[in-house]
Amino acid sequence: MRTLRSIVGLVLLLATVIVQAPAASADVAVRAVAADVHLFYYPWYGSPSVHGSYRHWPQGGHTPPDDVGADFYPTLGAYDSGDTAVIDRHMRMIQQSGAGTIVTSWWGQGSYEDGVTPALLVSAARHGIKVAWHLEPYAGRTAESTVADIEYINSKYGGSPAFYRAAAWGNRGAFYVFESLRITDWTALEQVKSSSIVLAQTTDPSRVAHFGGMYTYDGIAGATAPGWRNASDFCKANGLVWAPSVAPGYIDDRAVPGNTTPTVGRDNGAMYDRQWSNALNPATGGTPSWVSVTSFNEWHEGSIIEPARSNPPAGHGYLTYQGAYGRTGADAETAYLDRTRHWVSQFTGGSIPPANPNLALGKQITASSNQGGYPAGNANDGNQSSYWESTNHSFPQSITLDLGAPAEVSKLVLAVPASWGARTQTITVHGGDTTVVPSRGYAFDPATHNTVTITFPATTQRLFRLNFTGNTGWPAGQVAELQAFRIQ
Repeated sequence: MRTLRSIVGLVLLLATVIVQAPAASADVAVRAVAADVHLFYYPWYGSPSVHGSYRHWPQGGHTPPDDVGADFYPTLGAYDSGDTAVIDRHMRMIQQSGAGTIVTSWWGQGSYEDGVTPALLVSAARHGIKVAWHLEPYAGRTAESTVADIEYINSKYGGSPAFYRAAAWGNRGAFYVFESLRITDWTALEQVKSSSIVLAQTTDPSRVAHFGGMYTYDGIAGATAPGWRNASDFCKANGLVWAPSVAPGYIDDRAVPGNTTPTVGRDNGAMYDRQWSNALNPATGGTPSWVSVTSFNEWHEGSIIEPARSNPPAGHGYLTYQGAYGRTGADAETAYLDRTRHWVSQFTGGSIPPANPNLALGKQITASSNQGGYPAGNANDGNQSSYWESTNHSFPQSITLDLGAPAEVSKLVLAVPASWGARTQTITVHGGDTTVVPSRGYAFDPATHNTVTITFPATTQRLFRLNFTGNTGWPAGQVAELQAFRIQ
């Protein structure tokens, strides 16, 4: 359970000056994001290469790097939250999700998480992401110490352009107080109301005196939304923020062995959709001011939308996102980022463009030959049942995608009809006059929807040519879908 999280009191001795970060710079692609969608973010992980030892990953008695305290395994491995390269990768992932604000877990002045904050703010500013604050129940926390913490954060970090300020709420910062019900008297919050919106974790209107709003965090309750509509009505009537929390699922079996907390299955994405629907349906969720997502990377609880490996280290019983929203293989790893963007668009009325559009859809496509009735155009018509097939018994053959203009591409997804039997096709990928991926065999397997994903370092090209020299299932090149993407 979240209340059982390890809160090792390791301190990073970093500079204590006010953080000043550059605005989003030209070297970083800043994508459209929604500041009113907030992702709970955890900067508490450590690794030997940066921190000097593993931190948080060993929870539950595990031994990183392959064996971690989580039921899913990160695509980035057992990473370090202080690694600036990791932080940058996270910011690009968050851009892809469409959410514009992270709510960073913060465990007190001088804590490990406080020490990571300066680098987090710098990267967030460069990527157009805002940072709000999740005030955690460190030992000895009181209402008065919480006020002191808010004043400290405002003073130390308020100068960063990444510091979240709610434009519709007087440009005040946002502070979520986890397990706020542990304290009964919050009168001290009156001291910071003019500068800060402080949210209580509850749906009980009788427990929010002196607070500026309510949130739920609970990734289990979101499936049924108990009390959400009443909480929303109360907030609306009293000028408070309502920020219900939605989650893709919950499982903490590896991080907390023997824990009896119920698990919440992802149901290939259906659970995430249900919780978002509950939040946005006026009958169940009322009218949210913000939507908070539990979580970007709370790996211990299995509530993450951060990409998880489709081929995690063997022998540990890890789960994967296989099948989420019909996606398989490496393509499934970002399924929850992309689905978040879909729901962000629903929440914002469609103002967020789709993430990672298929650059190949509808573009010109030609082939060296085709068997009668199976033309090249079938390979990018959006229909996996129709397909291109080259002249039989005549390798090599090729199919060429023309994007119409140079575009950055770092992933191709190929498919043959889902009903076909397994086959391996030998393919070389060319970008313009350059060999992007040397010849190798790609296994199309009906167990993975007959889809393969080819990733490579990003390259900017107009033309992509696939050269076929073998096919164990039929003596020809065959493609039902050829998709091209830029990985964030």
